[in-house]
Amino acid sequence: MINAKYAGLGKVRSVIRELFEYGNARKAQIGADKVFDFSLGNPNVPPPAELNAEMLDLLNNTDAVTLHGYTSAQGAYNVRKAVSDYIIKSFGASVDPDCIYMTCGAAAALTITLCALCNEGDEVITFVPYFPEYAVFASQAGAKLVPVHTKDSTFRMDFQALRGALTKNTKAVIINSPNNPAGIIYSEAEIRELCAILEEQSRKNGAPVYLISDEPYRELVYGGEHVPYVMNFYKNSIVCYSFSKSLSIPGERIGYIAVNGEAEERGEVYAAVCGAGRSLGYVCAPSLLQQLAARMIGRTSDISEYKTNRDILCSALESFGFSVVKPQGAFYLFVKSPEEDAGAFAERAKKYELLLVPGDDFGCKGYVRIAYCVSRDMIERSLPAFRALAESYKNS
Repeated sequence: MINAKYAGLGKVRSVIRELFEYGNARKAQIGADKVFDFSLGNPNVPPPAELNAEMLDLLNNTDAVTLHGYTSAQGAYNVRKAVSDYIIKSFGASVDPDCIYMTCGAAAALTITLCALCNEGDEVITFVPYFPEYAVFASQAGAKLVPVHTKDSTFRMDFQALRGALTKNTKAVIINSPNNPAGIIYSEAEIRELCAILEEQSRKNGAPVYLISDEPYRELVYGGEHVPYVMNFYKNSIVCYSFSKSLSIPGERIGYIAVNGEAEERGEVYAAVCGAGRSLGYVCAPSLLQQLAARMIGRTSDISEYKTNRDILCSALESFGFSVVKPQGAFYLFVKSPEEDAGAFAERAKKYELLLVPGDDFGCKGYVRIAYCVSRDMIERSLPAFRALAESYKNS
């Protein structure tokens, strides 16, 4: 017989992808300009202008065998050194090239990391709301995802709830800041308290509880907000990074794992990362993209576009009577559903050709996610539909 677990995953897409495919079908039926698709976190801002120039330079001026050939399984040394140099310069953390493993985006980075750390029966904690695929990645590693609820309406860390969730089986905690889907950024004070609790639990367990920071949105922040770098606060930490959002290249699938150079038994942790990558077949990330990442690290697209989109949507939705969690970063808006069942709200929104993702799969009932990494024109054209949706509740 085939593997029933994987067959089940293959038959049922994530709620985000399901809505995205619905939107594609609907656009074919009535025209793309009539559908307001806020489902997928697909950056609409173009990559930096120099990205294409750098790629062309690589293609035109690099030996083809070298550029398109295999790299070391964990990534080309010069690329890993560029990443480690950037981390040291930008954050002052202790890393070297043998702390870095190049990956096909943050999804591969998280899957490899969890498989490297976890044994069957381990538990991985994350805070609500969270990216739904964390549960899939943890399951692949033989672990169980344990969602911890956060403070109502603000989604700040609830440390009492965290303490109640920690057990002898806790192997790691995943944080995502700026957060998908709420857009919040965990403060330095929150990170410090989280790390103190994890140090305490590590001593109790007699083994490290690892802190995994999922960072595809690190650079997407507004109003001078600061995203603390976890390696500066907790030695048993691992960063999973993607260039997808900062450079607007999600389809290129390039990122990395960075293991804190001060982690206990760092060599063994890195060896486990390399071994997990080997076992999963996640070796030798695309060579061209590795070299491009080395050249583009630290640069970003024009993320000011997202702030403008955020401000337009927040202002309009609040004026229509919706309750909105104003994001500090990323490009998602978490909106309170006017009815208890967010799925029913999202279904009603479809009548107005608005595609909104119910928050249930993010571990948070009663909210929907709006991805505002879309064209300004679509946002402005969608506002009458949002107004009509709000009015439909006032009249029912």
